[in-house]
Amino acid sequence: MRLGRVASPDGVAFVSIEGEGSDLAGGSSAGSWTAKEIAEHPFGTPTFTGRSWPLADVRLLAPILASKVVCIGKNYAAHAAEMGGPAPEEPVIFMKPSTAIVGPNAPIILPPSSSRVEYEGELAIVIGRPCKDVPAARAKDVILGYTVANDVTARDQQRQDGQWTRAKGYDTFCPLGPWIETSLDPSDLEIVTELDGEVRQRSRTSLLLHDIPKLIEWVSRVMTLLPGDVILTGTPEGVGPVQDGQQVSVTVEGIGTLTNPVAAKR
Repeated sequence: MRLGRVASPDGVAFVSIEGEGSDLAGGSSAGSWTAKEIAEHPFGTPTFTGRSWPLADVRLLAPILASKVVCIGKNYAAHAAEMGGPAPEEPVIFMKPSTAIVGPNAPIILPPSSSRVEYEGELAIVIGRPCKDVPAARAKDVILGYTVANDVTARDQQRQDGQWTRAKGYDTFCPLGPWIETSLDPSDLEIVTELDGEVRQRSRTSLLLHDIPKLIEWVSRVMTLLPGDVILTGTPEGVGPVQDGQQVSVTVEGIGTLTNPVAAKR
């Protein structure tokens, strides 16, 4: 199932995005696709209200509102190398506030206090039920699905502060979307990040240093995960700066493309 969250003529709603023909994630028109309203929330077995809208008539929002966003640092060896350090033996975790989340086509706002803001395209995990101390072998039981993320970072402040909260935590620094895919094998997916149409990152999730089951086990040992919580799995090599007026697109194979313009704070 493809789960989304939309602003419709009747308000904000969780939806199942359905259609026939070629895969919308592959670039086909939204005109023949439908957003079917889900009653209450998308966890467990969703029920439907009976209302629906053509996908072209609604605006896609961030597909989930997380209580927290847990991020994994330096989880691709080539990215660790480009950042100037060794690959960590165990997962390195940090967090973004929920207020950093924005949806597709929402602008990434550049803070005046930073002179170098960078994109980081990633695969994101969405948690489907409350869980703690989850063994890696049972990780798939607690996953709702997967979406696309951009772990936007004020790189100069990351280096200056030594810890990453300020650099990662600005409003709009966690674009998510365009939807959640619930039926997906995440073990070997291509990730591509484009800046103004030029490819800047290209890698595969098979190159993750710590795979998704291990990440769920590691994070859930530290903290209880709640439905809707998001885990960003790490970015591959090729990170770089964005400027006012540019556009960043992150595509994950089997999910789709998350696109956001970049704008200076005014």
